[in-house]
Amino acid sequence: MNQFPAAAGKVENSPYQRLAALGITLPPPPPPIANFVTHVIEGNMLYLSGQGPREADGFLHAGKVGGGVNVEEAYRHARLTGINLLAVMHEALGDLSRVRRVVKLLGMVNAVPEFEDHPSVINGCSDLLIAVFGAAGEHARSAVGFGSLPGNITVEIEAIVALHG
Repeated sequence: MNQFPAAAGKVENSPYQRLAALGITLPPPPPPIANFVTHVIEGNMLYLSGQGPREADGFLHAGKVGGGVNVEEAYRHARLTGINLLAVMHEALGDLSRVRRVVKLLGMVNAVPEFEDHPSVINGCSDLLIAVFGAAGEHARSAVGFGSLPGNITVEIEAIVALHG
């Protein structure tokens, strides 16, 4: 059974076709872990709360990047976090084709103090969004290190997205 809107199949190179080509099935969006909502739509803007590297079965990837977690593993965790952001977008919008532009990401890396390659980690999410949305996935971004993140997760990423009117 197709989990995506029927209209998505009519658009050549739709985000859903690109996800399928990447072998990605969107999981259910992860629930909030505290007193907040996963997203807010204000006008033609979608604000996504921070998501982490949660597998569909609920497993959270944890640890310190540059300590027990290397850059390649953390890149995969950031990509998984991007998949979770897409799941929230899909739930919020009903159709990923409503995305006009990914405007900005804030990528937070749970890193040891001497770690310096935060951008390479958050590229996991950025590369995914560009693969799914093409030029509309190109975005401004910050990739910064933190001394800790909730549940000791390796990465947390939030996003701001512009929508078609």
